[in-house]
Amino acid sequence: MSFKIKGVRGARHEFDSRKLTMKKYAVIITGLAVASLVVASFTYANDGVKRQILKLFPQADTDEDGVISDTEEAAVRQQIVNRFPQADKNGDGVLSDAEVKTVLRQAARRAVQKEPNSGKSRTDTASTKPTYANVKYGENERQVFDIWLADSSTPTPLAIYIHGGGFKSGSKEKLKSDKVSELLDAGISVASINYRLLNTNPLPAAHHDARRAVQVMRSRADDWNIDKTRLAAFGGSAGAQICMWLAFSDEMAKPESSDQIERESTRLTCVASAGGQTGNSPEFWKKQIGEFLNDKPIESLANPLNGVTDPQMIAMMQWGASTLEEAKKISSRHAALNLVSDDDPPIFMSYGMKPTDQPPTNPARLRGWLIHHVNLGIALKEKMDALHLEAHLNYPDAKCAYESDVAFLVSKLLTK
Repeated sequence: MSFKIKGVRGARHEFDSRKLTMKKYAVIITGLAVASLVVASFTYANDGVKRQILKLFPQADTDEDGVISDTEEAAVRQQIVNRFPQADKNGDGVLSDAEVKTVLRQAARRAVQKEPNSGKSRTDTASTKPTYANVKYGENERQVFDIWLADSSTPTPLAIYIHGGGFKSGSKEKLKSDKVSELLDAGISVASINYRLLNTNPLPAAHHDARRAVQVMRSRADDWNIDKTRLAAFGGSAGAQICMWLAFSDEMAKPESSDQIERESTRLTCVASAGGQTGNSPEFWKKQIGEFLNDKPIESLANPLNGVTDPQMIAMMQWGASTLEEAKKISSRHAALNLVSDDDPPIFMSYGMKPTDQPPTNPARLRGWLIHHVNLGIALKEKMDALHLEAHLNYPDAKCAYESDVAFLVSKLLTK
């Protein structure tokens, strides 16, 4: 996907968001949650500049956490240099803070001229009113979703967004309005769900909520003009984990259930993930990212949960287990690498760094970089390739058949 920016001379250009990165929190078996990549070749703006980037170009926030990371800010700088070399006044190939501020001021003036009466944020779906908002799929206040129905005389496919936030935060409003618009314009209906959070409901409550939401939507297919045979899920980080669990789990419908909603299928046509975690075991994480930890144990990165700091206790709490072994078994059943089989749908995965990128030197930024590392996607792609399944992996400068999750979803959902 791309987003538009007005240049230093007023020309309108597109930024390629596959070159932007993501940093959302997520949870693994040891309670890991980790922050964002630093690109060493750039100097970084102060928070004011980052806030201005977010305001003017919300699509730059690729992980949808409402904050521009150093990586996302560096990607914007690079693309400004590429598109508008004249912005680099001293010709050193790197935009200084002053040079960036000049471009942002000009872009802000043009935005005001174009939208003089607009006070709406463009960072979420606030400006794109759903057809039906806060549709209940359960009794908990978090068990609601919004849905936008495409205008069509025939049943439409449905793309379901599942937000990230480390299972501890986030909301359905994080779905970007431009994605909603692109999908609707293509004739694809869109939904965005909330789910119960880890702070009050151990995993896999969030996964089960997503499953129920999918079944409720399918049960309303006739009312909403939805083709229940063409459903997809997409999301980032924690949301990506849930999406992959849905896509790679066997059919979870219960045909004999007295609850008609439980009789609905849970299978998907395709799935798109951003910064997704594909495994849950400490062994998997050590194999994929251990080289970056300087001999520190994986457990050293555990984040507190409800005031608890012991990594083993955190693991048990987050999976609702009474023993560590039980927690490992439950988490294993919700890992994409352990679930995927030869009858599963295609996937599009995106990550914000190259396999050869070096980790940030700031410890506070290392953690998020690790938990969204492209090695996680490579591991899943290798397994899917061995199963002869369709798997697309996108990261900066990668050669990929699709430039964005939207392009992938449109291609797969509109091909019967």
